[in-house]
Amino acid sequence: MSLITLFLATAIIFLLADALMLRAVIQPVFARHLGDALYPGGFRLLPAVMFYLTYMGGVTYFAGWPALRDGVPHMALVNGAILGLVAYGTYEFTSWAVMRAWHPQIVALDLTWGVAITALSAWGGVMVARTLLG
Repeated sequence: MSLITLFLATAIIFLLADALMLRAVIQPVFARHLGDALYPGGFRLLPAVMFYLTYMGGVTYFAGWPALRDGVPHMALVNGAILGLVAYGTYEFTSWAVMRAWHPQIVALDLTWGVAITALSAWGGVMVARTLLG
């Protein structure tokens, strides 16, 4: 039960924050630099769902669960930041290396966001789970 609570709390925090940031900040930057290379209509639903389920599983397992299990919430923040750097860094640096239109502004923005949202959602998920589970 605690693992499910942690997963759901982390996912809700991540999804809400990501939806706001993607719409308000990230999408316009991507559109400016990538233009017609972006998918018409915003995104494909199935790959988006696959990403969020996979990534939330990783954030829960590698950052949130150890912190919740050991009673050290701030470790979710640290481990989440590291995981965000590795995951978003892999995507951003690979894209920058192989795609002509991938701009350094995209790399800086998305990498910074990935580190921040992963760390904060992992920590927030632990705090919510601790509150709900007592």
